[in-house]
Amino acid sequence: MIKSMTGFGKGEAVCGDKRFRVELRSLNSKQLDLSIKLPGRYRQVEAEVRSIVTQRLVRGKVDCFISVEAQAADTSAHINTAVFKAYADELRAVCDENMIATDGDALLMAVMRMPDVVTTEEQSVGDDELAAIVEAARLAADELDGFRVQEGAILIADLLKRIDLIEKYRHEVEPYESARVETIKNRIRENLEKLAVDVDNNRLEQEMIFYIEKLDITEEKVRLDNHCAYFREVAATEDAPGRKLGFIAQELGREINTMGSKSNEANMQRLVVMMKDELEKIKEQVLNIL
Repeated sequence: MIKSMTGFGKGEAVCGDKRFRVELRSLNSKQLDLSIKLPGRYRQVEAEVRSIVTQRLVRGKVDCFISVEAQAADTSAHINTAVFKAYADELRAVCDENMIATDGDALLMAVMRMPDVVTTEEQSVGDDELAAIVEAARLAADELDGFRVQEGAILIADLLKRIDLIEKYRHEVEPYESARVETIKNRIRENLEKLAVDVDNNRLEQEMIFYIEKLDITEEKVRLDNHCAYFREVAATEDAPGRKLGFIAQELGREINTMGSKSNEANMQRLVVMMKDELEKIKEQVLNIL
């Protein structure tokens, strides 16, 4: 099954008064490049999430965002009121002794910056919360994988259509190829007549055959047909053919370029340009195939 490397997936799971959300975004890449961002207190679940995403997505530049929403107030930071009051009383006393006017907002800001005024309590993370994150990650990976399948079907349909066009243009070359041979022969004879020299017709025919053989594109056409057939075969039978299709596209390019260098005829060169245009679009799209 052909899959794209681009896509988006989201998964959610609820544990108590907390809702965990995992979002996955994927772009094309030569290998798996996974970046995970999650709250620090849930760092211990990162390895399991990474394993889930790696096994399911295989390749691509993947960004994973894990967030948590709490319906009730949930904070590990607390104000130590006793320490706060002690600092405030001392600051007021110093200001009074030195006849410094005390501003309430300025005093508050100064006290809040003092050590031990705000304390952080270590909160334990339950196994059920970690399990909820893992479940959300699975759901997100499933959704992203489904998105990739849909995109892959669109991509491969477009690629195969362009392969059909390349074959169509390759067959349209043949009438011009046959006419080109007679055109070349007549041009050579006309140029020799202008020179007004004696010519050995047998030797002339041999030289013309040798010259025309250099311009023959039969081998290139056969190899081009084989590459197109192999492209379809790989697309139909392999699960992750992106790299192989890219290699086949390179081989298609070699044959098309050789045909162009041997064309020596305006209509043939026009068709070669059209084949090259379709091939460039194939190369761009293949980069998105898993």
